[in-house]
Amino acid sequence: MNHRFEPCLASPRRRFTAKQGQYLAFIHAYTLVLGRPPAHADLLRHFQVTPPSVNQMLITLERQGLIRRQPGVARSIELLIDPTALPQLLPSPAQPVKIAVQKY
Repeated sequence: MNHRFEPCLASPRRRFTAKQGQYLAFIHAYTLVLGRPPAHADLLRHFQVTPPSVNQMLITLERQGLIRRQPGVARSIELLIDPTALPQLLPSPAQPVKIAVQKY
């Protein structure tokens, strides 16, 4: 059997929860748009959670082999999963959709 393995990407069959998927999708989208991974503060703002919640999620994602971080290095989150396996990023719960209606 000939199997090709990409060492930096986890299997697309890797299972993660819906919430974990949203964190992964946010990390991917943020990195694509801004050219660098998000900081903890960016995750806090987007998901409207506490610092311990973000820390615990990142530890969980790292233990599951979905991300990699470098200790002591800011903005070092690296996805280890194929981006095509990620769910669509949902809008932040803190940012309701606003529609401007002009009064005449």
